[in-house]
Amino acid sequence: MKFATEYLEFNTRKHREYINITGKVEAAVRKSGVQEGMVLVSAMHITAGVYVNDAESGLIADIDEWLEKLAPYRADYRHHHTGETNGDSHLKSLLVHHEVIVPITKGALDLGPWQQVYYAEFDGQRRKRLVIKVMGE
Repeated sequence: MKFATEYLEFNTRKHREYINITGKVEAAVRKSGVQEGMVLVSAMHITAGVYVNDAESGLIADIDEWLEKLAPYRADYRHHHTGETNGDSHLKSLLVHHEVIVPITKGALDLGPWQQVYYAEFDGQRRKRLVIKVMGE
């Protein structure tokens, strides 16, 4: 079995941002030489997430609006007693989740017709990392 690991770095311009990373995940899979297996894509920060969905701008705006309704910014989060002001970012990350596993078939991501891999940043404008772990034969 082969294993390959790559890291992506982000420093978003906005506090919340959704970045299509499908091409970068595909490149890591190609570079690994794995033909059959899986790839784990995982945010390495507790205020970010990774998800699979459609690359349609209206849907991305709907996702952002939905997350803000479920976990709005508020000044009264208990987490803010630590000196942080990103309690909502932690909650948004829990809703999106921090990682996905995508199957690899015949050397390529085995995604549905509209599926794309996204990095979701909820507390941006500073350096963050993501790990891509390719596993298989």
